Amino acid sequence: MKRIALIAVAMLACMACGESGKEQSAIRLLEEAEFNTVIDGKQVALYTLTNSNGMTVQLTNYGARVAALWVPDRNGTFHDVVLGYESIDEYLSGDAYAGPVVGRYGNRIREGRFTLDGKSYELNRNEGKNHLHGGSGGWWSKVWEAGPIAKEDCGCESITFSLRSPDGEQGYPGTVDIRITYLLSHDNTLALIYEATTDAPTVLNPTSHCYFNLHGSTMQSTDTHLLEIRADSFTPTDAELIPTGEIVSVEGTPLDFRTPTPIGQRIDDDFEALHFGKGYDHNFVLNRTGDLSIAAIVTEPSNGIRMTIHTNQPGLQFYSGNGMTGNGVGKWGNRFNYRSGIALETQNFPDAPNHPNFPSSVLRPGETYRQLTVYGFDTVE
Repeated sequence: MKRIALIAVAMLACMACGESGKEQSAIRLLEEAEFNTVIDGKQVALYTLTNSNGMTVQLTNYGARVAALWVPDRNGTFHDVVLGYESIDEYLSGDAYAGPVVGRYGNRIREGRFTLDGKSYELNRNEGKNHLHGGSGGWWSKVWEAGPIAKEDCGCESITFSLRSPDGEQGYPGTVDIRITYLLSHDNTLALIYEATTDAPTVLNPTSHCYFNLHGSTMQSTDTHLLEIRADSFTPTDAELIPTGEIVSVEGTPLDFRTPTPIGQRIDDDFEALHFGKGYDHNFVLNRTGDLSIAAIVTEPSNGIRMTIHTNQPGLQFYSGNGMTGNGVGKWGNRFNYRSGIALETQNFPDAPNHPNFPSSVLRPGETYRQLTVYGFDTVE
């Protein structure tokens, strides 16, 4: 799988920022001491990966999460483009979904219930009567084992987080072993490589849940970001954001992002799906063109930062930060203001275990779950 990841990163080499000749601004690093603690008997720490262009990602093994991601704009000024906090204490009391890997099942499962091989399973219900992002004790709340920072043959830096999820955790069957490698390339791409196995049939759908703001400050809304999603259709939901099982064309709807469109342009249109989500909170059925396809491209015109997401997953959940209230204060004094961070979650479809027409999320003994998602950063004039 590591070889596949390196090939994928090489495929994206044309997306290199090409900003190394410009004067670079200083990067403000999170302090390791603010993350040095023990939770449930396990050591929590902060890890830093840097490439030759100065792009820097800081990660913590609490939730295997991205805590900071510094990328350059068109003038060489660096911006931290993910929302998060400056200490582990703030992560424990703040937005649980700021930057982690969520699972076992990212997104929603209706009434926390599914049937597999004729047996019914009841999951933890943490969003009303439904199950969200693995439950109240999901992987976002776990301390993962962290390997040492490694130097790849290409000179790139990587780190691998691993976790054993025991049989019955949050109601899921089977003991699952999962490894996630973050690999930072010199062409300003960050690859996430997931591998997992199980000792009994189960369902699995992990995803990264970063909130992105390409301004680098929540004083400015993400409504100005130009968003392109390579999807001809989406999965409609009921009022609780649970899929109905239909797959519907985006043609003629505010969910049509097949050409770059400002996020805020149609976000308040009179459209049922937007009413249910209070903005965008929808799964898009990606137009897959190979083993690794472009899912989305996000650009902020004011500073030229562009993020391109490649994945091998069938779906992408786009969430526009509709639940952010401004009450939480994050890094560098930035509040989690209304619609100030977007999530673009590469995934299987929500509630897929309960819809035979959706891609299967079943993982069986002897099989290996593999996901590859690559975030590439460059700039436009």
